Amino acid sequence: MTIGAHVRAGGKLIPALRRGSEIGAEVVQIFTQSPRAWKPTQYAEEVLYEYRVAQEDSPEITETYCHATYLINLATDQPDLLRRSRDCLAANLAVAGGMGASGLVLHVGSHKGSGLADCVPQVVDALLETLEGQHGSGCPILLENAAGAGGTVGRSFDELATILEAAGTAHASQLGVCLDTQHLWASGISYASVEEADLVVARFNAVIGLDRLRCLHLNDSKVALGANRDRHANIGEGTIGALGLGALVSHPALVGLPAILEVPGEGDGARASDVAAARAALQLGLDARRP
Repeated sequence: MTIGAHVRAGGKLIPALRRGSEIGAEVVQIFTQSPRAWKPTQYAEEVLYEYRVAQEDSPEITETYCHATYLINLATDQPDLLRRSRDCLAANLAVAGGMGASGLVLHVGSHKGSGLADCVPQVVDALLETLEGQHGSGCPILLENAAGAGGTVGRSFDELATILEAAGTAHASQLGVCLDTQHLWASGISYASVEEADLVVARFNAVIGLDRLRCLHLNDSKVALGANRDRHANIGEGTIGALGLGALVSHPALVGLPAILEVPGEGDGARASDVAAARAALQLGLDARRP
């Protein structure tokens, strides 16, 4: 398993690689623009090209992932918000593709209680239009599971599967899933032991298919199992604990995936000690799986 972290990129993007290397990460994740603003950051083509080259030449960082802007809501019933969300998603994916990113992680949004069935057609239409507009950049959109607050879409494997199935097979390689460990826990799915973790992975495979799982967000939780709140904690400092996280990420079907930290650290994101804690949690899980 490659352990990574969300890091700040800055206007030139390349500093993300340096910051990742400084904390011992093997994968980095960045925002392509402010996560809480609509206006996209305009990058010159040479900036994107320089990042692709630097990424390919990096001896430490093997992959880059991008995270889409938090304001995007493809499930909204407000036409203006939906239009802005679609435009913002297209801009985010264009930058991610230009950087050579391995995926753009997306929170689908919230239907605000109107129900999943009503919003699925417009969510799928937005995803497919965005992918078709990228002219084969190769960067997939990865739908992230939600913690379950309000009417958030993707609070269960079944909801994610509904979207993926409705999208059809034409873009199957460009639509995948990012599984967030804190969101999974907060939505009421326990994996505190190897046995529970194995059941969770089996359920994911049966409902969605492990071929659609492209990366993990590795986070402990500040809130209890089933609290339906998105509150990340440093590894080993939350209600899941290092052993529970290790039980999940050490599963043979997951151990080859990149696991990206989105932890607070001391307030400025993941530190070298957090990356080390993630590797230690993985080893705890591997040890627990030994006969």
